[in-house]
Amino acid sequence: MDKKRVLFVCVHNLARSQMAETFLKKYGGDRFEVESAGLEPGKLNPIVVEAMQEAGIDISQNKTKSVFDFYKQGKQYDYVITVCDESQSGACPVFPGKGERLHWGFLDPSAFTGSHEEKLEKTKEVRDQIEAKIINWLENLS
Repeated sequence: MDKKRVLFVCVHNLARSQMAETFLKKYGGDRFEVESAGLEPGKLNPIVVEAMQEAGIDISQNKTKSVFDFYKQGKQYDYVITVCDESQSGACPVFPGKGERLHWGFLDPSAFTGSHEEKLEKTKEVRDQIEAKIINWLENLS
């Protein structure tokens, strides 16, 4: 069986798309080839790394990637899933191709304010929402 190719896309590839990529690899890696990328890749959000470590997953060595690089390489995907929040939907990149496009809106951990602990708690909520969405999506595909 050929694995389906999935690309998670967000603006910077710092948080939500990284978490979604990681969770789909965890729960569906036997059925999917998974990547994530952003329009303007930056540095991985350290609070996201911390939140994922608390869930027993180390993403500290992940690299942020550019959707433009994937496009230039001619990559094609069965599913292109944007994970920007609704307020950023205009800035959320669109990846060309024939793949099915899905949009799962999640709040941006990079925009959270407050103390470190408050930002971490909010980020863990987003992490848990992304994990639940991945599990639900996989159940509905079966």
